[in-house]
Amino acid sequence: MTSARTPCSFWWLNHNSELPPGPAWHPIGTAGFEETEGRITGHHSLRGPAPAWADDLLRLSRAAFLADKLASRKATEDRWTRRLRLSVPASDPDRWAAAAAGPLSSLLRTLTGDLWEISLRPLRPAPRQEPFPADEDWCAREVALFSGGLDSLSWAARRAAESGDGDGVLLLVTFTEKKVEHVLGNVYAGVKALARQSGRELRRLTLAQTNSGGHGKEAEHSSRPRGLLYAATAVRAAAADRVDTVQVPENGQLALNPPLSAARSAALSTRSVHPRTLHLLNAVIRTVGGSVTVENPLAHLTKGEVCRAAVRAGLPLTVLAQSMSCGAPPRQRRPVPYVNCGVCFPCLVRRSGLLAGTGTDPTPYETTPLHPGLSSERSKHWHALRNWLGRDYTVFDLIGDVPLPPGTPAGNWLQVIESGREELRAMVRWAQSEAAGAA
Repeated sequence: MTSARTPCSFWWLNHNSELPPGPAWHPIGTAGFEETEGRITGHHSLRGPAPAWADDLLRLSRAAFLADKLASRKATEDRWTRRLRLSVPASDPDRWAAAAAGPLSSLLRTLTGDLWEISLRPLRPAPRQEPFPADEDWCAREVALFSGGLDSLSWAARRAAESGDGDGVLLLVTFTEKKVEHVLGNVYAGVKALARQSGRELRRLTLAQTNSGGHGKEAEHSSRPRGLLYAATAVRAAAADRVDTVQVPENGQLALNPPLSAARSAALSTRSVHPRTLHLLNAVIRTVGGSVTVENPLAHLTKGEVCRAAVRAGLPLTVLAQSMSCGAPPRQRRPVPYVNCGVCFPCLVRRSGLLAGTGTDPTPYETTPLHPGLSSERSKHWHALRNWLGRDYTVFDLIGDVPLPPGTPAGNWLQVIESGREELRAMVRWAQSEAAGAA
């Protein structure tokens, strides 16, 4: 059941714009981000100006990110599904009309599980900020997201280890937070070492995604549109440097992110790199005349295969162990020396991948899934995983949760899930053996 309440309405302010009269609209804009406008749009590190459609896409993604954070789910009838209304300025509202009514609203609904209404209005001219002057050697030839997690680290390591002859600059677009920025620095140093050996040139665009609180206190802890904000930033950078493809690396197992139970579908299963999400994002870009395609280069690999590929590229296990996969990093909850809790679902997949791909897992986790003092709240992922592994997983489960894009062979994705389940079963046996040995 969805809420019948009045939609939460958000109006993105732009240069010299005014909020419409009445209490319905809540103003949002650049003041909602701690990062400065110049840095988040990348003017300081892009070779050329971004096309207008890419600026519009980033503005829409930023608006959706803030709206999601400011609208509480607790007020809805099912305590999840909200009705959200956005008014965002665009360079060509007519061009965006078809996207807003079709793939854009579907994209946001797939990401957040909410009902979205998007309206576009003419963009008032703002002072133009010229990009950083640079020569042709500065221009990127390849663009990828780099989160500091195992998957993006593996992909960056593989690309950095490739010979630099003719490959040009590899631009890694990263988002970080102060509490874990050392993680990104450590793993990037590992990638940079491989690039020095191969001769591949690296550039990094590092931004923060923190809400400044400039538009009011956060009402929602979840952040489902965050992946869209990341992707749109990378798309804008690629469009400015005239790169045709943006790589968003995520193993197929977590890209699909099948819910472990019916209760987890929306609340605990994100869709940032789901094949349907990327399909809809690419449909939005094509509808407004864009030329960039977003791809997941690890779509048909398990976590174990991703880890194995990183080691083969020459990345040391010590660097892999410093990456962050956690869905609830301990350092963000309290000051402890850990960045991976070890018991959330992403951490359990991480454990299985490192064991399957390298034979060991040197990650210093905060705790273990079978620790005798673990609370029921923190052990719920382990029990849900065990129950899920004990059931069959069929093609009906695969397409019944979130549909695949038209024409997508379901069998290929089903094989990724089943291979990943075997890695997880092996991890469960290993954990039980370790717990029995410690008893």
